[in-house]
Amino acid sequence: MSVYEERKQELERYEFMMGRERGRLAVTLDCITDALVLVGQHGVYCQSVRQLGKPAMDIQMITKSLTDAKELISSVLEAKPATETGTSSAPPQSP
Repeated sequence: MSVYEERKQELERYEFMMGRERGRLAVTLDCITDALVLVGQHGVYCQSVRQLGKPAMDIQMITKSLTDAKELISSVLEAKPATETGTSSAPPQSP
């Protein structure tokens, strides 16, 4: 089953509220959040031998990548569309 079938209601709701592209990005953000939750739960059971109390290194790397992806997607969702500002929108710059 494709993601369009599995998440049909979510896609319809977000696309109606935000437009097609931003709606799909919002659903993508939800998918990544779901993956982060599962990785976090797995990290509880896969503890690092070198760093007590921390997840295994591969779990830490997956969590970092998913968190980075969420940040990038969020910056696109927060940016004003070019049609509203009259120029292209760039993601916010971090200091």
